[in-house]
Amino acid sequence: MNPFLRRNICYFLKNKFINNEAFSLKSLHNAKIPNPRNTQFGKSPVFDSRVCGVYWVRSFSTQSNDKLPEYEMPSVTWGVVQGRKERLVSKVIICDYLKTLGVITDELEDIELPSTVDVMRERVEFLQKLGLSIDDINEYPLMLGCSVRKNMIPVLGYLEKIGIPRGKLGEFVKNYPQVLHASVVVELVPVIRFLRGLDADKEDIGYVLQKYPELLGFKLEGTMSTSVAYLVSIGVNPRDIGPMVTQYPYLLGMRVGTMIKPLVEYLVSLGLPKKILARMFEKRPYVIGYDLQETVTPNVECLISFGISREKIPLIIAQYPLILGLPLKAKMSSQQYFFNLKLKIHPEGFAQIVERMPQIVSLNQHVIMKPVEFLIARGIPAEDVAEMLVRCPQVVAMPLMIMKNSFYFFKSEMGRPIKELVEFPEYFTYSLESRIKPRYQRLQSKGIRCSLAWFLNCSEKRFEERLQADYFEAESSGPTFNMGGKLELPGSYNVTDEEDESEDEVLYRRTVSL
Repeated sequence: MNPFLRRNICYFLKNKFINNEAFSLKSLHNAKIPNPRNTQFGKSPVFDSRVCGVYWVRSFSTQSNDKLPEYEMPSVTWGVVQGRKERLVSKVIICDYLKTLGVITDELEDIELPSTVDVMRERVEFLQKLGLSIDDINEYPLMLGCSVRKNMIPVLGYLEKIGIPRGKLGEFVKNYPQVLHASVVVELVPVIRFLRGLDADKEDIGYVLQKYPELLGFKLEGTMSTSVAYLVSIGVNPRDIGPMVTQYPYLLGMRVGTMIKPLVEYLVSLGLPKKILARMFEKRPYVIGYDLQETVTPNVECLISFGISREKIPLIIAQYPLILGLPLKAKMSSQQYFFNLKLKIHPEGFAQIVERMPQIVSLNQHVIMKPVEFLIARGIPAEDVAEMLVRCPQVVAMPLMIMKNSFYFFKSEMGRPIKELVEFPEYFTYSLESRIKPRYQRLQSKGIRCSLAWFLNCSEKRFEERLQADYFEAESSGPTFNMGGKLELPGSYNVTDEEDESEDEVLYRRTVSL
């Protein structure tokens, strides 16, 4: 083509699209431009239209026997850049609209937004109808990149299907807005199947996810699987994993190597067998979540500093696992001062009380005083009441009405001196109807006179043997941690009829009923 004509065509296109920085004359120097003299409808190329974001120059041949000319584009890059500029303009308009609503748009610069304000308005209104405020959206503005029809409605519909009430979907999204980006089939369904495979009840799935919605973002082959496998390896019953997850779903997000295993190894080093830990975790899975360095270790050291024997630590933990996660130093200091000031119990006596009933550290002082005042009002000296509490601290946890009934039976029916109650305060911990009355009537029928400990602090089998024997056995010192009898207290243990048991077996029994 004539160089002069080519230059004119190039300048024509340059002037036509002067604002397009990506366009240059150089891009056309090597392009094949048809000769205008051969065109049918004019003497110059005709700019026709934009197709798919790329500008085309169309020419028509006047000769019927000529082949159709080649249609050449100035540059593919030119069209793409032009589309990007339009998207940038749309994003600016949409961000301006969001700013008028109070939405902070800084995080929206790198995500794809809808092409029109109307679509964005639909998303904002949908989230507001769900219960989210502008402040909630500002906590995670990336949710505005989710399509109402492609993302929000399918995800929310599935969440409602698995048990999250419609009225709580807004709260769920506030707590875990990332769920709106999830694929129902690829990401959500596998997690629900995993939870069902752990034997979690279908009715509890919604409750579990409301407590710990981040579960929906975990990978099955990661933390969840390894934590379950480790718990089973130390003796946790696989069928108890589901109830554990229902009660404390956070265990599925805990790493074995940095959280669960170090805690287990530390508790084992204190003298708790893994079998006992497994039973404890089954009943109290929240113990797994206690921080070893920040809470567990300092609390164990605190117990020792208050005079608790190191050998008693495993028994204390087995009785009251919650003690590992309490703000223990403050509670121990407060209770020790209270027992010393109000009840005249010295620190050594307080340590013995904690060893026998560790729940005392959390017991309200007003609750403690009610049984104390009852006993003092019945003529028992304050120093004797203090001795009773050191010997059997479970007395302070007894309901007042039960104590009254047992005391009146002791005085009116049995006619025994108060001194026997001081020597055996465990009397109040036995059931009046199922143990005290029936056994006392058996003694009366045989004309046997014995101490309270002799006929109460033993199993049914041993009691029958004692009634049939021709001699009296030496009395035991009372129902301590591993002796006979049944202490019916909230959270207490049930002692079986077996007597010669190892320490591990004693611990096992204590933990089964935790």
